Amino acid sequence: MKILIIKLGALGDVIMSTPVIKKLQEHYIGEEIWLLTSTIYKKLFINWDGISIKTIDRGTVLDTIKLIWWIRKNNFSILYDLQSNDRTSIISALSGVPLRAGNHPRFPYHINPGSVYKGQCHAFERLNKILEKAEIAAAVAKPYLPCDKNIKKKVNDWINSKNLTKKKFVIMHAGSSQQHKQKRWAYFSELAKSLYDKNLNTIWVGSNDDNDINKRLSSSLGIDATNQFSVLELIELGKQALFAVTNDSAPMHILSCSDIPIYALFGPTNPKRTHALGQENRVISVASVFPKDDSKFTPSEISKISLSSVLEKIKKDNIIT
Repeated sequence: MKILIIKLGALGDVIMSTPVIKKLQEHYIGEEIWLLTSTIYKKLFINWDGISIKTIDRGTVLDTIKLIWWIRKNNFSILYDLQSNDRTSIISALSGVPLRAGNHPRFPYHINPGSVYKGQCHAFERLNKILEKAEIAAAVAKPYLPCDKNIKKKVNDWINSKNLTKKKFVIMHAGSSQQHKQKRWAYFSELAKSLYDKNLNTIWVGSNDDNDINKRLSSSLGIDATNQFSVLELIELGKQALFAVTNDSAPMHILSCSDIPIYALFGPTNPKRTHALGQENRVISVASVFPKDDSKFTPSEISKISLSSVLEKIKKDNIIT
């Protein structure tokens, strides 16, 4: 039997799907499993044993036709479309795969949750609904992206070069994309100072969009690690940290693979639908209750989250005093 899993989308979405991919692999143990994903995500799965990777980019109509031909030629028995957007729905419909599972209660999916998705639950819960309808046990909300010894060595060498001690530093992501500056919280500098007074150093992580803000923050306290780590390297760095504080961002999801507490600040987006897996109780927002229906969510100003409320949330886990 040959199984095809499709997952594209944003980085956070891909990470949230990893427990489901892992559960499918466990369910179909011994079978040939392929994952169709974006080229930029191929490196994420480089250390994942037992799954072959086929990549896809936006490309041309001809590229899509070639991909569909590849799928048909491989004679897959079951297809799990964990993306289920317009493009992957067409690919699924033309795949020739006799049994197809997806997120929408319509053609081309024989197996689906049975209702239209309108953001009424977390994205991960929705994927678990697909497993349920396929009579497969639910996945546990624990993201999975394994690292190798070379990554571990690089991260350990970096930590040693900065004279840091394991579990004596925290990771913070204070930035956001230029298009979503409303996700940025104004009190990261004050938080770093409060933690420094408790003998905890701060590592400021991020990419090009975070360069200026990390440079400014690290000029007062902490270490600027902008563009220093790949996704898998950041996961390994997170394993050595005590905890992380982030906005609603890709690093929030990346660090959820590190099995540490992630305190995520939400304002304009609904945490009920997008919080990091396994970290729902560590969401920090002005509101304390969120509607299940995403259409009824009212955005709030992230700037209204106080420094004291963040510190109190961390203290509840007995991580700091």
